[in-house]
Amino acid sequence: MCKVITIANNKGGVGKTMQAYQLSTHLAHQGNKVLVIDLDSQANLSTTLGVDVRRTLIPEWLIGDVEAEDVICPSEGEHDFYQNLSVIPSSRHMANLAKLLILSESEVRKNAGRKERLLKLRLQEIKDQFDYIVIDTPPMLGDELIMALVASDRVLIPTQAQDYSIDGLEELMDTFEIIKESENPGLEFNIIPSMVNARRKLERQRLEELAQSFKVTPGVRNLVDMQESIALRKPVFLMGKKSKGKADYSQLWDSLGLR
Repeated sequence: MCKVITIANNKGGVGKTMQAYQLSTHLAHQGNKVLVIDLDSQANLSTTLGVDVRRTLIPEWLIGDVEAEDVICPSEGEHDFYQNLSVIPSSRHMANLAKLLILSESEVRKNAGRKERLLKLRLQEIKDQFDYIVIDTPPMLGDELIMALVASDRVLIPTQAQDYSIDGLEELMDTFEIIKESENPGLEFNIIPSMVNARRKLERQRLEELAQSFKVTPGVRNLVDMQESIALRKPVFLMGKKSKGKADYSQLWDSLGLR
């Protein structure tokens, strides 16, 4: 059965796209058929996976004007696991989504009932082709993030262990609970401490506080490995045995049962 995993945080700069890249490539490397959906108009994940489009058709796909085969692209890379990775890429034209949803309101109501259900409806048409669907979302509580929450089985929330980052979780968690109660009762979530500096006493305290209230995974440290991974388009699992980033992500996937 296909599992849908969304990477989400309504704050930028917390390592969201990094997590989506490492997760999707890891799953593909394990032999799974993986679809990545990039809902962030910055399209960083699309580019890192070797897909660069001038105009995304995601808004048209969501409202039903185009079919899935018109938006799904193969990923590109030198390693064999890329054959298991497909991408629905983004571009700056994702900004047209809100306008298109307003213009198509009557059709949306007829087909999905509510716009929040559009992505779930579209994924039901293609889920049997994949083992996992990984969704990267923009750093804001907009239509893209809400639709992803409704469509997902699990949400991974990268969070820096700092006051302003943790404070920003409140709005996201309130939204999560509303979606869980009204649209998606099976939705689960995990908080992933990101860019961790374990030498800082304040960060250790904040992580302990988070763990008292939420499901918190092992953390991912702020390492040079991570920046090199994105810059070189080289997942951390391909790095040497001494790579601390490789060790961190191996522990993370183990904790989530994603081996």
